[in-house]
Amino acid sequence: MTAISVLGIILCLLMVLVGGKSGFISFLSLICNFFILFVTVILIAGGFPAIWVSFFAGICILAITIYMGNNDERSTNVAFKATFIVMLMMLVLIIPFNHWAYLQGFSPEQSSEIEAFNILIGVNFREIAIATTMLSTLGAIAEASIAIASGLEEIIEHHPGIGLVGLFKSGKNIGFQIMGMTLNTLFFGLFGGDLALFVLLYKLDASFGYYLNSKIFVMECFRVLYSAIAVVAVIWITTYLMGRRINHYRRSTDRIK
Repeated sequence: MTAISVLGIILCLLMVLVGGKSGFISFLSLICNFFILFVTVILIAGGFPAIWVSFFAGICILAITIYMGNNDERSTNVAFKATFIVMLMMLVLIIPFNHWAYLQGFSPEQSSEIEAFNILIGVNFREIAIATTMLSTLGAIAEASIAIASGLEEIIEHHPGIGLVGLFKSGKNIGFQIMGMTLNTLFFGLFGGDLALFVLLYKLDASFGYYLNSKIFVMECFRVLYSAIAVVAVIWITTYLMGRRINHYRRSTDRIK
């Protein structure tokens, strides 16, 4: 049994012990998402457009992550709509900025690992970079959206008469807390993932300008910035959709009365 299998079993046991049935369902959603990503790689390698394949894979991943991880249909519907809108916005944002920054292919620091392979494989690396960047934002926006939607749903249940201004204020407060934690997670993930590279460059007496022009460093910074923008956007959109839903519900109730 390999180390990754042991860690997977430990993760499954801990999720079941802590979350019970919900924890087991969350673990199954993780396996389903891994299967979707595996199929995505096969389709892209087979010649299908990387952006569109990743876009539809992202929709499936969002649906599995949100609906399998929450039992409240109203909050999950709002969260899914918000994440879908943000994913479209990020796709429109990522395509031109990745093109202007010329973020594609492999960096010089990675050349030693792939120099024995032929990279003329008939795949558009620019589209792969866009697809990878878009998929990397999904986890952050799904987590933030479902947290906002569930929190506001709890507030509405305990305070049915809350106004739209109060609801938006509550969503803003919840969003600020989530935003701070998410940004710290993204920031430490950047430096934690590339810490060995930073130490190597420091030992080689690389200048600060080299860091700013290093493709691998710039790509990671862009991904962090994209994820941060996506989190901020999904907080506001989720809060707006929750306010719109409760406003529509109250108008329908007043008409019936």
